[in-house]
Amino acid sequence: MEQRVNIQHAQPEAWKALYGLSTVVSKSSLSPIQKHMIKVRASQINSCAFCIDMHTKEALRSGETQQRLFLLSAWKETSLFTDEEKAILALTEEVTLIHQGGVSGHTYKQAEKFFSAEKIGEIIMSVILINAWNRIAVSTQLMIPHD
Repeated sequence: MEQRVNIQHAQPEAWKALYGLSTVVSKSSLSPIQKHMIKVRASQINSCAFCIDMHTKEALRSGETQQRLFLLSAWKETSLFTDEEKAILALTEEVTLIHQGGVSGHTYKQAEKFFSAEKIGEIIMSVILINAWNRIAVSTQLMIPHD
């Protein structure tokens, strides 16, 4: 598999704007673990090997456990995640898979149990952002760097 177009070079203004959004989203009040859960779960759904590799390593450095990362794709089947984290993961999945009916009323109500409107906005923007990065990496066949 060969990397295709380098978006950063081919579309520098668009890249700069997306990177600017990354800077804004990185300042959210979400914890580092919450941010990494969003990034890894969306990247799993989108089959973005580059982003899964990057964000699982970052999550481990931030204190996330291997066990929780191994079971993230099966979060509904385990008690390793809190109800608050499950609300984030459900929202992450439904925003990522928006074409399957959008965000359900149930998922949104669950999020409202734990988060303010501002925090729900931060979660949604975080999901939107990682989905954009996933689409760039997958469509351009961005390669995982060798350690």
